[in-house]
Amino acid sequence: MPSKTPPDNTAPGGAADRAALGHVTFLGAGPGDPGLLTLRAVEALASADVLVADPHVLAVVTTHARPGAATPQLHAEGSEPATGPTPVRTANLVMEAARGGKRVVLAVAGDPGLDGGAAQLMRDCAGEGILFEVVPGIASAVGVPAYAGVPLRDPQGGDVRFVDARTATGQLWGEVGASDGTAVVSTTLDGVCAAAKELVSAGRKPDTPMSVTVAGTTTRQRTYGATLGTVQQVLKAAKVLPSPDGGQPVIAVVGEQSAPARREQLSWFESKPLFGWQVLVPRTKEQAASLSEQLRSYGAVPSEVPTIAVEPPRTPQQMERAVKGLVTGRYEWIAFTSVNAVKAVREKFEEYGLDARAFAGIKVAAVGEQTARSLVEFGVKPDLMPSGEQSSHGLLEDWPPYDPVFDPIDRVFLPRADIATETLVAGLKELGWEVDDVTAYRTVRASPPPAETREAIKGGGFDAVLFTSSSTVRNLVGIAGKPHNVTVIACIGPATAKTAEEHGLRVDVMSPEPSVHALAEALAEFGAQRRAAAVEAGQTVTRPSERRPRRKARTV
Repeated sequence: MPSKTPPDNTAPGGAADRAALGHVTFLGAGPGDPGLLTLRAVEALASADVLVADPHVLAVVTTHARPGAATPQLHAEGSEPATGPTPVRTANLVMEAARGGKRVVLAVAGDPGLDGGAAQLMRDCAGEGILFEVVPGIASAVGVPAYAGVPLRDPQGGDVRFVDARTATGQLWGEVGASDGTAVVSTTLDGVCAAAKELVSAGRKPDTPMSVTVAGTTTRQRTYGATLGTVQQVLKAAKVLPSPDGGQPVIAVVGEQSAPARREQLSWFESKPLFGWQVLVPRTKEQAASLSEQLRSYGAVPSEVPTIAVEPPRTPQQMERAVKGLVTGRYEWIAFTSVNAVKAVREKFEEYGLDARAFAGIKVAAVGEQTARSLVEFGVKPDLMPSGEQSSHGLLEDWPPYDPVFDPIDRVFLPRADIATETLVAGLKELGWEVDDVTAYRTVRASPPPAETREAIKGGGFDAVLFTSSSTVRNLVGIAGKPHNVTVIACIGPATAKTAEEHGLRVDVMSPEPSVHALAEALAEFGAQRRAAAVEAGQTVTRPSERRPRRKARTV
């Protein structure tokens, strides 16, 4: 048999060359909402060595980028805008990194299949033997109308035409103008009125309904209803034109589907109760995770500002004795009332080389979902949580009394803050338990937030602030100043509300129960009522911060 010649991996374009080259992922980042990234997009971002992103979607994708991934600056001075063809600089960044063996992600707005520059780069990769893949994204022309409450087809079907006004020819305008189907026009604020005139000139009636959506799928989204003949007056009346952001991309939908009455029925995104509200949450990101997610579901933009910092106890001996007692069988129960208490015990465990197995045979109680979640992350499932109110009082209502027949040990380990109340200790003693009340950590006032945050708090830049305790009121005012009087003040209970009033604040919202999630729900209900009142009165729906008086320009 003739011998087989082994492949020549040293020849140009052989396996050795391909192995030395990197890989490029052309990733569609969608129209702006980070939640519209696909699962595959998140995976690709997490493994990228180099991330090159359209400035319009940079904030969307960097959240999921691998720590340490290079993010070279795109669109240097003099380069083409992100809305046009991909600049030469972008191509150079991508190709140089791929030739150097890097895994590169190029993130573009919308879908890469609709980006001419990305298409050219795919050809360049293919020409040089660089492996690449395409991760589709939601095109702006489809995603933005969906968020604006404008379906592109009615039940009877009908033609839908997509037009990029920046490259459309007279022939294309003529074809779309002669059609009676839905037209989806990608343009800019500067170009939307010219696009409307093109359609009228091509045969569309001036009274054809038209919707114009700015900053689609983000919490800055605004949709304006008009007709082809009135769009310029509508945008001017809304003070959108003339505008320094005239080059901002917009999506306009022309046709009966975009009629204002129909759109108002289907406007699910902009009608969220706290849509676009900037809400200050005086907690750390870790503490506020589920609360901030709840606020986002109402359309708000939460900003976490910690008002307290956590430090170790001044004398650690008491905590050390308690942890040793936990291991040697001194306790029947351990009760955690905060995430910080879990963290303090976990740190002591790690210091002694212990892990979650040290809790074997010990019953564990927890107050609050966040506390329970941090225990589960540690490897411990709570045996007891309040069935009702998530507080020390709620925990006491479910805590069993000491029974010498069933409980071999009568002692409870309670790690807590130095400023915690005595409610739980007193209640456990009434139930017959002995309590080792141990200071596991100290709380001190946090450092002041950045200057721009302080200015926003005092100047009315926030629409609402959630106060979850009296200490958050005192500490926020102490480190950042008093919130502006246009800001909606929401308090978790009467004691917190009293402290807010003592600091000269008007309390607008009170939680029906001492729960941060009930507080967020109460704020959402307040926002919904405020929105409904504006709509009923025929007024434009505005956020509280939009009603603060504007500073007058200085005259020279």
